[in-house]
Amino acid sequence: MTSGFSRFWHKLTHWEYWPFGVLYFPVYFYFTWLAIRCRSFFFFTAANPSIDFGGMLGESKDEIFKLIPNRFIPEYSLVEPGDLPTALSVGEKLNYPLICKPDIGERGNLVEVIGSESELEKYLAKCPVPFLMQELIDYSIELGVFFVKIPGESKGKITSIVQKDFLHVIGDGQNSVEKLLRRSERAMLQLDIDHPRFQELLDQVPNEGQKVIVEPIGNHCRGTTFLNQTGQVTPPLNEAFNQLANEINGFYFGRFDLRCKSFEKLERLESFKILELNGAGAEPGHIYQPGYPLWKGYQAILQHLKLLAKVSRANHKRGVKYWTLKQGITKMRAIKAYNKIAQKK
Repeated sequence: MTSGFSRFWHKLTHWEYWPFGVLYFPVYFYFTWLAIRCRSFFFFTAANPSIDFGGMLGESKDEIFKLIPNRFIPEYSLVEPGDLPTALSVGEKLNYPLICKPDIGERGNLVEVIGSESELEKYLAKCPVPFLMQELIDYSIELGVFFVKIPGESKGKITSIVQKDFLHVIGDGQNSVEKLLRRSERAMLQLDIDHPRFQELLDQVPNEGQKVIVEPIGNHCRGTTFLNQTGQVTPPLNEAFNQLANEINGFYFGRFDLRCKSFEKLERLESFKILELNGAGAEPGHIYQPGYPLWKGYQAILQHLKLLAKVSRANHKRGVKYWTLKQGITKMRAIKAYNKIAQKK
């Protein structure tokens, strides 16, 4: 079992666990410089004209899904908070298990795999905001593919690929899942081991060599290991994402979170589904691979911010207006108020 000091030291010496505000503090100075050059603090709102706030914060997943051709996304429905009859009807249509997640949300908050009507009822009882009920896609590979296209240029490019390795344990035939988890620094740092959804699983004793996925939600703050697969970018894959992005009106900068059967099929835009599309606020997730140098992480973040400004300026020259200071502040206040409601559990 890991001690409190051991966990603290592991977190301190592995920057992938640092709080967002700490990691990004130096980045804010570069962001300010870009804002001065663009002559707008909210320059990023022009990056993706069809996405609210450019996709920086507070965007609706439902509205973004409406921009994407149906063949590329899971089947889903938007459900209002507390609307149990609609939710039960959608659950019957989609079949269990399925995914529930807030329509506006981030960092895995209130994202859950729902396996039955009773679990769905419990979810409705605690989710205070509109949410998506989404078909569960069980393709074996989950990726975050960052794509950037400068407006006016004929081609864009993939700038980052991260593969997600869900939090899991490997059985030894003797110890329970809980005991195996308590040996993991990653699990102890990020997993809410006392959450009711884990209780039945924790008591299981997996066979020797058996892999048990503990947290099926592919979010870094839920224990998922991010693996750098940027080296998997090929000309056919780059061409495939150019085709994909061209079918999404007003999208130029962001990250596709998707599931696929293989890289080869993804190159042909086959056997994959887009789980989410993140805009201006997206990160190049490959930087969070364990052991990735901090200086290289900052280099990638700053490079993508530079590209964000370049995309925004190009769209601005084509007639897309930056949000005014008043509009931006009003949006930020609305996001803050929403988060206070959404984070009540």
